[in-house]
Amino acid sequence: MNLDDLKIGELKQLIALFGGQQQPKRHPMLGKRVLVRTYSAGVHIGTLEDADGMECRLSNAIRLWKWEGGGLSLSAVANNGIKGGRLNKTGEVYLTNAIEFIPTTDDAEKSYEKFIED
Repeated sequence: MNLDDLKIGELKQLIALFGGQQQPKRHPMLGKRVLVRTYSAGVHIGTLEDADGMECRLSNAIRLWKWEGGGLSLSAVANNGIKGGRLNKTGEVYLTNAIEFIPTTDDAEKSYEKFIED
């Protein structure tokens, strides 16, 4: 084996074999629009820019204060949208104690826009 001819994947395998640090696992929803439920900061919707354990950063975010229609669960709100409510733009937001990430649909996103208060 010639070390100069190793491919990147082979090098990563060797590093792992000898106890080297592995790359942190990438959150599967990075870059997607998501609804995030937290323990104490409520419900936010935005583009997931970074996630590490129970902490995350959203861009182009809105905060969901109240909603009507769409269903009782936040999964339904993320999938079906809302028929009334109060939301406000928060821009970039850093959240702690994030306990649920739910991808939103295009139809749901369109429904949120109608109820954003400035």
